[in-house]
Amino acid sequence: MKRLFSKQNRALLSELVRTDFKLRYQGSVLGYAWSLLRPLLLFVILYAVFVVVLKSGGGIPHFPVYLLLGIVIWNFFLEMTSQSLGSIVERGELIRKIRIPRWIIVLSSSISALINLLLNLIVVAVFMLLNHVDLLETSLWLPLILLEVYLLALGFSLFLSAAFVKYRDINYIWEVVLQAGFYMTPILYSITIIPNLTAQKLILLNPLAQAIQDARYSIITHQTQTIYKTFERGPYSLIPFAITSLVIICGTVYFRKQSRYFAENI
Repeated sequence: MKRLFSKQNRALLSELVRTDFKLRYQGSVLGYAWSLLRPLLLFVILYAVFVVVLKSGGGIPHFPVYLLLGIVIWNFFLEMTSQSLGSIVERGELIRKIRIPRWIIVLSSSISALINLLLNLIVVAVFMLLNHVDLLETSLWLPLILLEVYLLALGFSLFLSAAFVKYRDINYIWEVVLQAGFYMTPILYSITIIPNLTAQKLILLNPLAQAIQDARYSIITHQTQTIYKTFERGPYSLIPFAITSLVIICGTVYFRKQSRYFAENI
């Protein structure tokens, strides 16, 4: 572990993160402001459609914040996996010229997404103040919930970045998966509007759905339906954490196995 995070590796990681940020917003007029504007613009559009026009979310306390938090967490997962997917290929020249730990490239992309998440959470905090959301004791759970999302995204990022080196179609497949996942995850709607209890349970077995609902419960309202309530704290409520663990293990093993062939396949 000490060798993995040696002074040289930490310096390289820091430089890669800075480079990622510079390249991402290079040539844009608003620059880093897009880190905050993108989720806010998406929130405004979805709020106008689902709340103003369709009158959705009327029974949920502080629904604007409820909606925004779901969007922010989903965007973090989307950004982290999408940016990491092509990270190895994009750094092909670096890999061929310098002998560096391959995992640092994926980790740098994940840290860039993590920084954006923290900035977006500041916006969520401002919305909470404007909507007079009370500070709950369960807010202390939020870092652990976000850690779960990060590990899930990291597992997928390691797998996708390694697979993309060999199979470029992965990019298109992942776009479809994300699109389907967005609507299958209770971001725009409350899970309680689904009348079938079995369907609710199946949705909450998705680690992202479970994490988003837990995050809403912890900082916005305890009226949020969580996996613990749905399964009455039974063993099935642990399935999302088992899935997250499996994803990070499989992603790491696959990445390590494929990393030795990166230089010749890029």
